[in-house]
Amino acid sequence: MASIFTQIMNGDLPGHFIWRDDKAIAIMTISPIKPGHCLVIPVEEINHWDDVPADIAAHLMLVAQKVAKGLKATYSPKRVGVMIAGLEVPHTHLHLIPVDELTDFDFSLQKPATSEQLAAEAEKIRVALKNLGYSEADCD
Repeated sequence: MASIFTQIMNGDLPGHFIWRDDKAIAIMTISPIKPGHCLVIPVEEINHWDDVPADIAAHLMLVAQKVAKGLKATYSPKRVGVMIAGLEVPHTHLHLIPVDELTDFDFSLQKPATSEQLAAEAEKIRVALKNLGYSEADCD
């Protein structure tokens, strides 16, 4: 059965996209730690991050760097943190979180967000990414 992320990519489940290209997507997470918490996901379903082919891994990091610039422009955090937890969905994904302190990486702080909240945050990030010249953010 297709992962929840593949179902979102295929349009079978709703998702709030902020990036889409032929190898990766970035979407808002439904339970963010902080506003702007999003996921960078390879199109190909790969369960464990350490099994991701080198070219796809490099592409995921490049996408994460570009999305991070959009997060910085939108939220002005001290940093944008990257984490690969890999426990909640068997499809590799990178968490990008605008952070101001180490405690911002605490997954117990996750709170469900409404579709309207996620849509509003996604729109802010897409605008920032488009302003930075990234046409891949034209994915809403």
